[in-house]
Amino acid sequence: MTDYIDQECRFFVSYSGVKLPFNLVNPIPADGLSHRNTFIRAYFDRAGTLSGFDKVVYGEVELSHRYQYHDNGVLKRAEIVMLDEEPAELIFDNAAVPISGR
Repeated sequence: MTDYIDQECRFFVSYSGVKLPFNLVNPIPADGLSHRNTFIRAYFDRAGTLSGFDKVVYGEVELSHRYQYHDNGVLKRAEIVMLDEEPAELIFDNAAVPISGR
C-alpha cells in the first residue's frame, strides 16, 4: 500500500482512540527500544502524516495499519491486519464517512 523508503520511522508506547487513523501516544527514542517488549513502529510522510504503523510484541508484528488519504487530508483507505486473521479494508469518502469495508 505504501513504500516506506522515504518516510520517517518513529516509535511509540501505544495508541489511543477508536477513530481511524489511531492517535499514537508516548514517543520512545530509538535507543530506548532494547528495554521494551511491546512498541509501535510508525511511518510518517514528509508532511508528518501517519502512513501506517506496526504493533510489535516480542519481536513479532501483531497488528498493522496502513493509511491513504484524500487530497483534503481526510482518511481515504485503511488496511488493518491482525496476526492470524484476514486483512480488513475500510474505504471512506472525502468527508470521512465509511463507504465500504471488508
